[in-house]
Formats: sequence, C-alpha cells, structure tokens
Amino acid sequence: MIRTHKWSDMWGIPGGKIKLNETAEAALRREIHEETALQISNIQFAMVQDCIESKEFYREAHFVLLNYTCDTPGGEVILNNEAEKYDWLKPADALATLALNTPTRRLIEHVKGRAWT
Repeated sequence: MIRTHKWSDMWGIPGGKIKLNETAEAALRREIHEETALQISNIQFAMVQDCIESKEFYREAHFVLLNYTCDTPGGEVILNNEAEKYDWLKPADALATLALNTPTRRLIEHVKGRAWT
C-alpha cells in the first residue's frame, strides 16, 4: 500500500495511465516499477471501476480503473515522488487500519475472499 498526496494523503495502490501502444499488463508492470522499484508476476485481472470526479483525487478527472492482483518477489521499495510512505499489509488489515481511497477499498472488498487475504 502507498500513501499519496494525489489521493488526499489517503492510502491506495500504485498505478497510472496506459501509454500509446502499451498493453494494460505492460503499463501495470511499468507503473509498479516506476512507483516502487518492484517487479511483479502472476498478474490476474480483478475488476474494472469508473472513478468519476472523485473528491479524494487532487483534480477533476474520470478514470476507468483496470484493477489487478499480482505477486512480487519483494526487494527494496524505492518510492518515486508520487508516494509519501508505503506499508506491507494483508488486505483485511488494510481495510481495518488504513484510510483507504474509495477505489482501493472497493478493490480490496472485491477480492477479500481470496486465499491471500
């Protein structure tokens, strides 16, 4: 989980825009690496969300969020300038203890029945 000023200092997951001619999976790998320096594997599509002019986001926007779950072998987390802090938590613990942005809360609630929760 990362805490970011872009989402009113709330906690969420790394992510970003898909570049021209980039697949969604390639964008996911790139964004995770850019924001955390981590590599990922075992990418599984989880859900799609509309996020329309969220008051939590720092500017007016309409996002179509493609949400995934994935694994990482770990390693040193190096945050870029978009994140202020990170923490490793089980999804159920994140729901119980963190001020999550709404799309992240929806995603975790959607996948919380999986074995890794």
